[in-house]
Amino acid sequence: MSIRTFALSATGMLGCIVAAGCASESAIPTDELAKARTVIEQADKGGNAQRYAAADLQRAHDELSDAERYNSERKYNEARAFADRAAADADVAVARGNSGEQQRAAQDVAKANSALQQETQRNPNINPPNQ
Repeated sequence: MSIRTFALSATGMLGCIVAAGCASESAIPTDELAKARTVIEQADKGGNAQRYAAADLQRAHDELSDAERYNSERKYNEARAFADRAAADADVAVARGNSGEQQRAAQDVAKANSALQQETQRNPNINPPNQ
């Protein structure tokens, strides 16, 4: 094998390796990043997530920052993975926030019922209105 044939073969193989490496990174994760931004923005605006699930919401913000950093570095697979995680954590924060708010409302109702029961026990001669 001559040096020229070897050089051409090596160049061809190197070209294939570079092309395969570039092909392994998929398309820009535009949709995933947009979804993560939207879900996090909604979680921020709702208020319940910040009140009852601040750690989950902060993790979503951090993961979105990582996703944007990887996207700017053209590491699209990593960017997509972090964007998906950010959206999932924001969804968890919203769900926990809503759950926390519902638990608070249930506690308020229980307190009101308890107060009514105490009032009726204290004044047993009060008759309920006629219906």
